[in-house]
Amino acid sequence: MTRSSNVSDTTGPDGETVPDVDVVCLGESMVTFLPSLPGRLADVPSFDRAIGGAESNVACTLARTGHTTRWISRVGTDGFGDHLVAAIADCGVDTRHVQRDPLRPTGIYFRTAGERATGVDGETTDRAEVLYYRAGSAASAMAPGLLDHDALHHARIIHLTGITAALSGNCLDVLRTLTRRTPGRPLVSFDVNYRVGLWRNPAQGPEILLDLARGCDLVFVGEDEAEAAWGLHGPDALRDALPEPTTLVVKQGAAGATVHDRQADGTDTVTHAPALKVDIVAPVGAGDAFAAGFLSGTLRDLPVHTRIRHGHLMAAASLTVPGDLGTPPARALADRLAALDAADWGTLRLGPDWTTDGVRTARVEVRAQ
Repeated sequence: MTRSSNVSDTTGPDGETVPDVDVVCLGESMVTFLPSLPGRLADVPSFDRAIGGAESNVACTLARTGHTTRWISRVGTDGFGDHLVAAIADCGVDTRHVQRDPLRPTGIYFRTAGERATGVDGETTDRAEVLYYRAGSAASAMAPGLLDHDALHHARIIHLTGITAALSGNCLDVLRTLTRRTPGRPLVSFDVNYRVGLWRNPAQGPEILLDLARGCDLVFVGEDEAEAAWGLHGPDALRDALPEPTTLVVKQGAAGATVHDRQADGTDTVTHAPALKVDIVAPVGAGDAFAAGFLSGTLRDLPVHTRIRHGHLMAAASLTVPGDLGTPPARALADRLAALDAADWGTLRLGPDWTTDGVRTARVEVRAQ
């Protein structure tokens, strides 16, 4: 496997092993086929290849913003598996612990533009079409006994999502093991990522996800998926249902995000930060990018409000490209924009290539002054 050059093993003065990466992300990634033209999957004449996977999206974004990350998963010994491992490693992610399965294929999927269906009654019909070919995939065979304990736990943060829990009984066992509260474990981050279509028994999914979230330290959940899964409305209702995590991040779409953060005295501080105005190219991957931005701020011990803004900026980088992975802004630019006062933040509008186009970026910086 390929090893990122920015990963190093370290040993403490007493011989104990200390974290060798900032974040470990565990979960399935797939080769994604994006339509070359708008329209129904039945009518699209050709597709462009990309990669997609909630956990590897987070790992790649964090690595490209200067953090050390590791992706743990399983892929087939096929060409799609080769492509996934190489593409993720090229982002600077440590892929040494990705297992190759000669008996099972790498998952793939096809999608159109637009939001994924949430299962909320009455949602609009312009949701994306998504066709998964992942049943029996190599990643679905992940099991607690097959994973390297040290590779998982020698990190400051373990990041997981509810998608993994839906893949198989063995995958659910992996998440139950990693979200069990044990002494000395890393901070466990969990993005609910409720995908109603992935659950073989849709009635069990919400209960399982709520139970997993209760075992974590940092939880991300969207208001729409909370309504679909649990019938809960608003950050306060979600906090009542999830009192255990130290930090609860409620993503509210274009309205922004609200964070409940538990203090030493047992009370919560509640922080809201509005989202940015963005010229959206495709919405898929924005939630993963937001999580990466917030985790980056957490690793840097930034104030909660600033962490949320970094989440919004990373989401904006994803929203303005057609695939799952956008090019994140350089840290200096992200820090500069995150430090804007409320009025200037509210006037920003970000469009395609804002993180890479020198002229466009310069204009953003001028407005930011």
